[in-house]
Amino acid sequence: MTAKTKLYNWDTIVGETVRPGVSRKGFRGDQVIIVMNTLETGMELSPHSHPFDQIVYIIQGQIKYHVGDEIHDGGPGSLIHIPANVEHYAEPYGDEPVLNLDVFSPVREDYKHLVEYQGFEEEGGN
Repeated sequence: MTAKTKLYNWDTIVGETVRPGVSRKGFRGDQVIIVMNTLETGMELSPHSHPFDQIVYIIQGQIKYHVGDEIHDGGPGSLIHIPANVEHYAEPYGDEPVLNLDVFSPVREDYKHLVEYQGFEEEGGN
């Protein structure tokens, strides 16, 4: 059973600060979650990996995306596929923050707190 359909606006969704220079907010469906990240130049870099694929869409700013042994230089409109279990991290540069939208399916358990406002648990959704 899915949650009742509602319209939201990114500008009014409350996000969280992950660490200095990094914040995020999320939105989900039954089997997918998207997370908008704001990344500031000079932020602490955080190499990591996880057991699921990730799709990254760069909306604003300039970024070097480190994926395994490769470095991808991206800007607005860039898309990056990060395979499961491959170490990766983002390195923003330039004069404006990077906005990148991450797509994960299935919904990441560790990100469900970002979408509590949608009421999935209360309305019988996943």
